[in-house]
Amino acid sequence: MEVRKNIDLRSDTVTLPDDEMRRAMSQAPVGDDVFGEDLSVRALEEKAAAMVGKEAALFVASGTMGNLIAVLTHTVRGNAVLLDPEAHIFYYEAGGSSLVGGVQLWPVVGLHSAGGVEKLLAAVRPPNLHFAPAALLCLENTHNRQGGSLLTPEESDSFCSTARKLGLKLHLDGARIFNAAAALNCPVTGLTRSCDSVMFCLSKGLGAPVGSILAGASAFIEQARRYRKILGGGMRQAGILAAAGLIALERVSQLKEDHLRARNLAAALNRIPGLKINPFPPPTNIVLLETGETGYSPEKITLTLQKCYGIKVIPFGKDIIRMIVHRDITDEDIAQSILAFEKLSEMFVFPAK
Repeated sequence: MEVRKNIDLRSDTVTLPDDEMRRAMSQAPVGDDVFGEDLSVRALEEKAAAMVGKEAALFVASGTMGNLIAVLTHTVRGNAVLLDPEAHIFYYEAGGSSLVGGVQLWPVVGLHSAGGVEKLLAAVRPPNLHFAPAALLCLENTHNRQGGSLLTPEESDSFCSTARKLGLKLHLDGARIFNAAAALNCPVTGLTRSCDSVMFCLSKGLGAPVGSILAGASAFIEQARRYRKILGGGMRQAGILAAAGLIALERVSQLKEDHLRARNLAAALNRIPGLKINPFPPPTNIVLLETGETGYSPEKITLTLQKCYGIKVIPFGKDIIRMIVHRDITDEDIAQSILAFEKLSEMFVFPAK
């Protein structure tokens, strides 16, 4: 078998809307959403809120916008926000919380590892005029930079209980929260019941072209809606996009197929000399490949995979490549990707394990 197809494993954000989704978008009832008149947006917000067990929800342009709105709504300028130093909010969101919200992002090393609650307790400073008062704890489930690692309902509840004792609000960056629920085989509400707010993406793995949801109590969402407007997120006939989001929410059960394909990919690559999957097996749809033993940089491997075999992956730090399986990746794509890595191993003569 020869590698013969372009395959994009860079992210689950590269999914394309299919014919069913495009038809729904073209036929969507629309109105001015800033006036609250877009029926499709309202339907999406009501459905999304119910799915994650919250009173209300807000349709936003992106996960980054949803997280920033949550920080703005839960805090005032000068507060501190506690989170993992590898968290998306800290690592990938351009310092928006500090720039726009005037808050101090306060990293807690190991927050998402064993003993995370104890690490949180040790990191919180007592009230003192020298310290920014902590107001918000942010968690991430699944955790992107930890290879799609999970927080269980029990772990989430423990963090919530601790946050309450510390006087903190709890925001959950649940960009891939439905992946977590699928992997744990539990209702998504088991993972969202204890947080004050949750953001999840419609454009990661579910096929929608644009959009995320921020959900929480009705009073929280009312205030969040104002911050969305301040950030330029007051979209007008947004029902065209919301219609895609409604279709996306019907496909949550299909995420388990992505997880199975990710495990199959990981198992095969883990057998190639010089390559190591960590964590193994992958908890969800994110596959982190350690390449240090090959003697070649992730950039070199990535470039060669794309140039020679049409396989797109991304470097993800020192000696790591990230691949994410999504709804547009088939079993044949997985087989082709494995073959490409096997041929690359022969080309570069990866060392034996």
